[in-house]
Amino acid sequence: MKKAGIIMIIGSLLLLGLFKFPLWNIMLGAPQYPNPLGMDIYIQGIKGVEEFDIKNIDGLNHYIGMKTIPKPEDMWEFEVFPTVIGIMVAIGVIIGMLGFLGKVNYKWFLGWFVLMSVLGIMGMYDFNSWLIEYGTDLDPKAIMKLLNPDGTPMTYKPPLIGYQKMLNFDVDSWPATGAYMMFVGMMLTIVAFFIGKMEYKKIQIK
Repeated sequence: MKKAGIIMIIGSLLLLGLFKFPLWNIMLGAPQYPNPLGMDIYIQGIKGVEEFDIKNIDGLNHYIGMKTIPKPEDMWEFEVFPTVIGIMVAIGVIIGMLGFLGKVNYKWFLGWFVLMSVLGIMGMYDFNSWLIEYGTDLDPKAIMKLLNPDGTPMTYKPPLIGYQKMLNFDVDSWPATGAYMMFVGMMLTIVAFFIGKMEYKKIQIK
């Protein structure tokens, strides 16, 4: 399964892009901000799209009682996620090499994909939980206390994915370069599975 093994290795290595490129991007646009404010979310931490974006977002959030944007040391995820990705890359490369040498069958490629998918779903769930806490756990002493039409306190959870109008802000939340590299890498491991299956059948026929 030489061809399948090589594709598996390439697919796994594409996940290394997460160490360089952002996984997610959230942009906030409003009439008073001709250039939208933005956050790039990496597996190691959160950075502003522009130099002062995080400072400006924290300044806005202060008025409505939202917490400041967390630093890497404030969230355990920023320590765990890089380790998990590094381990999954290593496992994927090892499986690819063993497949190339004919030491494991094609089902290992699918097993890696399933495990990575489960971890990805868990990561998205954790990210959404953080967004909920970030947008709903407000300081009761905030300068501005806005209410919904029914009288309940207004919350400010950004969308997990897509567009949402929040007060006078247009909020967009979408996958970024790192997420697309991870997606392509995972799809390549599926390709490796099917190619490996075909190669295996050819060997059985012979």
